[in-house]
Amino acid sequence: MPLVLPEIELKDIVRLRKPHPCGSYDWIIYRLGADIGLECLGCQRRVLLPRRTLALRLKKVLPKEEHAENRS
Repeated sequence: MPLVLPEIELKDIVRLRKPHPCGSYDWIIYRLGADIGLECLGCQRRVLLPRRTLALRLKKVLPKEEHAENRS
């Protein structure tokens, strides 16, 4: 059964299953393509992940309202 990545757009905030070494679980999407570009919201580190890897690590895509509150 192939893993399917949910619909994501630029500037969406995603929560991954394991924390980044800085302690943050949340990342913002900055690039879409064959690889997905993510920027950590804790330390602003940028990484590129293949779509399949992101599909495995993804816990959920945060609703637009929720990350508007987190940015304030």
